[in-house]
Amino acid sequence: MSISLDEAVELTRTGDLWVFRGRSVPDRAIQLTTNSPVNHVGMAVVLDDMPPLMWHAELGRSLPDMWTGTHQRGVQLHDLRDAVCVWGNRYGQRGWLRQLEPPADTAMEEAVLRTVARLDGTPFPSTAQLAWRWARGRLPHPPRLSLGGLRGRAADTSRTADTSRTADTSRTADTSRTADTSRIGDTSRENAAALETAYCAEVVAVTYEAMGLLPAGRRPNWYDPGRFWSGDDLALNGGAHLGAEIEVRIPPR
Repeated sequence: MSISLDEAVELTRTGDLWVFRGRSVPDRAIQLTTNSPVNHVGMAVVLDDMPPLMWHAELGRSLPDMWTGTHQRGVQLHDLRDAVCVWGNRYGQRGWLRQLEPPADTAMEEAVLRTVARLDGTPFPSTAQLAWRWARGRLPHPPRLSLGGLRGRAADTSRTADTSRTADTSRTADTSRTADTSRIGDTSRENAAALETAYCAEVVAVTYEAMGLLPAGRRPNWYDPGRFWSGDDLALNGGAHLGAEIEVRIPPR
């Protein structure tokens, strides 16, 4: 099944995925280093009367970032139609649309905006970093002490003396404030800190996690573009699912 770009732009909604596959040396390098049949993934952001936007990460800076109004590399928010045309014509990519069902609700859209505010402008990693982080994302994830465990420990300590109680309560409040500041939706502090640089699949994964669509606690670098292709069984929370790929015919420019 294929549709025109105009039809795809009309159909797309917040949370829908756009995946791309190219044949250039950089495209093949990304496919090989991430063990993926595709080399790029972005997420649609469609809010109110704004034109549909593409939320993704890339090395180029040919389009203005709609969040900052500047040209930049890394994590960006672009006019969706323009972004698809750049990937189709300048980068020689084929593109597909995968729709999120059911559509994103208001709370999810608000989570998207918070994530955009947090990540926009994050640099794109080097090829070596990309390969290393993909491999590291598949290593066993050591268990972390939960915030609840920290609070429980603080409560136990506070029972020792009134002065300890005051200090522990203060430390617990500081820990909560730090976690709230660095958390993207339900994303852990470790996940947020890992995104000092970010590639496309990590951006989509962190955004989906903030929307409540992916389980919390998994490293962002566990995800690669192929995780969002139908050949990989990506289980979403709450009965949500992604439709099959719809090929988009990208017009020449």
